[in-house]
Amino acid sequence: MRASRLTARFDSYAETLLIRHGHVEGISPERFRGRMDVPLTVQGQSQARAVATYVAQYWQPAIVYTSPLQRCVVTGRLIAAACAVSAVELAELNDIDYGEWQWLTRTEVRERWPALLDRWQSVPQMMRFPQGESLQELVSRIADAMRMIRERHASDSVVLVGHDSGIRALLMQLLDQPLSAYWRLSPQPCAVSEADIWEMGARVLRINDAQHLIGK
Repeated sequence: MRASRLTARFDSYAETLLIRHGHVEGISPERFRGRMDVPLTVQGQSQARAVATYVAQYWQPAIVYTSPLQRCVVTGRLIAAACAVSAVELAELNDIDYGEWQWLTRTEVRERWPALLDRWQSVPQMMRFPQGESLQELVSRIADAMRMIRERHASDSVVLVGHDSGIRALLMQLLDQPLSAYWRLSPQPCAVSEADIWEMGARVLRINDAQHLIGK
């Protein structure tokens, strides 16, 4: 199932799985969840168990890193338990800070910030959330997390359990895409994206693999 390795000069690389947490309240109907520490729903727990089984069957990660929010911590712990490894919380993997938009619906946001919402939907790289973060800040801390993980795990397989926003940010960097491409990616709950990362580059092997979630 795994794609073949690169040639010998790329033997030292970090196989990295990017996994979004399971389903939570606020995905549908949609709210700006951000740092709101909502738990997994029953559906999310089922998805998390399914992805844990999937990862344990086809990969051998050395460690699981998670956002500190419980929806990621619980998902990550299930994966770690299935793979008999440790799960470690990493602050840099936290969701984007939506500031004053947190836990509001798009309708509620449009009532107060119609121009900003239009900007977020059309040119997301050109705005900052009121009292929150910009995409540039998100990408910077996510890149720093990847750098740290790469330094700690030069040739180990690792799992990162994070959020929609952070996984978009990582995939954009791995694919050399601009911030304006933010909406072209849509990580689904407990779907798996996979990349090989070495000192001088990366290749993306899969994006949004959700075959293990059929019926979940």
